[in-house]
Amino acid sequence: MPTLEIFLIALGLSMDAFAVSIASGAGMKKLEIKNALKMGVFFGGFQAMMPVIGWLAGVGMKSFIAGVDHWVAFGLLTLVGGKMIYEALKNNAKEKRGTGNRPFDTGILLMLAVATSIDALAVGVTFSVLSVSILLPVVIIGLTTFALSVAGVRIGAKGGHFFENKMELLGGLILLGIGLKILLEHL
Repeated sequence: MPTLEIFLIALGLSMDAFAVSIASGAGMKKLEIKNALKMGVFFGGFQAMMPVIGWLAGVGMKSFIAGVDHWVAFGLLTLVGGKMIYEALKNNAKEKRGTGNRPFDTGILLMLAVATSIDALAVGVTFSVLSVSILLPVVIIGLTTFALSVAGVRIGAKGGHFFENKMELLGGLILLGIGLKILLEHL
């Protein structure tokens, strides 16, 4: 898989974390870089870890789905992307922010990191069925999510919630596009 495609997948996956980071930053009275970095480490770390778990699970299933792997990849990316689009259109930013004024508390941050990285698990399965080595995607996904999370906190502290749902919508569209590309290449 080309590095550009991996980077686009990383962008798509990181949009949930980016949206939550914007919302968290918007709740800050004063931008504290340590909180932005902490959020980046949690979100980037979990976004990097989940595809590895999915990839390991997918390796075990690969022999069973070899003939339809492109359909599996398309289906998983469509589900993940569709879910992101649905949530963006539903405008559920308040639900994601339902953490009071403490989004940087370790326990809450842990829950947010897991919640925003579940989609990456399915993408890890996709990588395994497409026989993509997991190392480069994990590094790109983790670093992209880290950078966007730190930037999101800063953007949120400066400008509020304007971009929040739009970024999640964009991420969903990117994943749908990549899923469609994979399907069309194998038909």
